[in-house]
Amino acid sequence: MKRHLKAILVAGILVLTVLAFAYYIHKHPDIVTQLKHMPRLTLLAILALYGVWFIALALVTRAVLYMYRKHMSLQENFLFNAYSNLINFFGPGQSGPIFRGAYLKKRHGLGVKQYLFTLLIYYAFYGVISVFMAVGGVRPWWQTLILLIGAAGGSAVILRWFIRKNRAKMGEQPLLNLKNLGFMFAMTAVQLAAQAIIFGIELHNVGAGASPGQVLAYTGVANFALFVALTPGAIGIREAFLAFSQGLHHIGGSTIVAANIVDRAGFLVFLGILFVFVISLHAKDKLRVKDLQLNEPKAS
Repeated sequence: MKRHLKAILVAGILVLTVLAFAYYIHKHPDIVTQLKHMPRLTLLAILALYGVWFIALALVTRAVLYMYRKHMSLQENFLFNAYSNLINFFGPGQSGPIFRGAYLKKRHGLGVKQYLFTLLIYYAFYGVISVFMAVGGVRPWWQTLILLIGAAGGSAVILRWFIRKNRAKMGEQPLLNLKNLGFMFAMTAVQLAAQAIIFGIELHNVGAGASPGQVLAYTGVANFALFVALTPGAIGIREAFLAFSQGLHHIGGSTIVAANIVDRAGFLVFLGILFVFVISLHAKDKLRVKDLQLNEPKAS
């Protein structure tokens, strides 16, 4: 019953988002012309930055495996992240994380609880950096500091709770040294910095004239859609987050819609490039995807 309700909710969000985009395009037909005539350098810059974003994600994967003394070749890492990004966007539900967990367990012996623990660490870094982005450029320093301490403290409590609850099932203890955690934090920061620059370019492309502080706040808020990404690429969810937080970043609703149309178009081109690589390099066969059990994994 819950699955049916979730499917209905996801379908409803997607339909409403498509209708909202269609209504905006109908009222602002110039956006289509703008997309068709987007400067090539702008599109290339967006694609290059998504490339940086992708490399940072692959390096986070490297840090995750190193945490449990495991290794993945460069080619496998590239194919693994390319394939998981594609199915995460086009597949049903949380296809990407489910695929990643099943693959790492099958191919590299990383237990489900171990994978979930590393995912929580990544989400903790992602959340703390996003909080800083959301308020650092638009709110007083002391409010930013309080929120950062709250986000870091809350993340630490969740991680400690997870360890206590699953200690017996986690098996080999992770290497939680400063070098590895610092590297994962740095790569997460690079990933989010690339995303912020992408959003800044897109906002500039639609004539927003947003300040760096506004762009950071816009990015920080948009990032939180990751935690409730019920739809492919958090379509509709991210736009709702941005619309309800206009008092923070002060970017208007029509600009949010226009910038997100540009962003979705750019990201789809990037996914198209990944798709070409995945097909030409026979990723499905090399990763032996058919051997994986891609249902929701049970705790090992």
